[in-house]
Amino acid sequence: MCENKPTISYEDFCKLDLRVAKVIEAENHPNADKLICMKIDLGNEQRQIIAGLRGYYEPAELIGKEIVVVANLAPRKMRGLESHGMLLAASDESEGEKSLVILTTERPIGAGAEVS
Repeated sequence: MCENKPTISYEDFCKLDLRVAKVIEAENHPNADKLICMKIDLGNEQRQIIAGLRGYYEPAELIGKEIVVVANLAPRKMRGLESHGMLLAASDESEGEKSLVILTTERPIGAGAEVS
């Protein structure tokens, strides 16, 4: 996690391309115990993202979900596979146990919708 985050300007925030994506495939990462690889639909393209969701979600329960992603994040290799974006999730730790939930839409809106 990023600690001691600086205050950013509105212009910095506007650089983020937050989009709704639909998960069309999901499977456990073959070389990592905590990662899940997902193929997502962003409306105009499909891409792979990788997230540390194992232990919180099973791959099958992610398929069909509309999730919120940072679509313009530079690609990053994660245990040998490349991730092209990052999903947003909220996490909390209480009584020594961590919980994590993916940010989703309240109702269906469609892949590629802008989040602002």
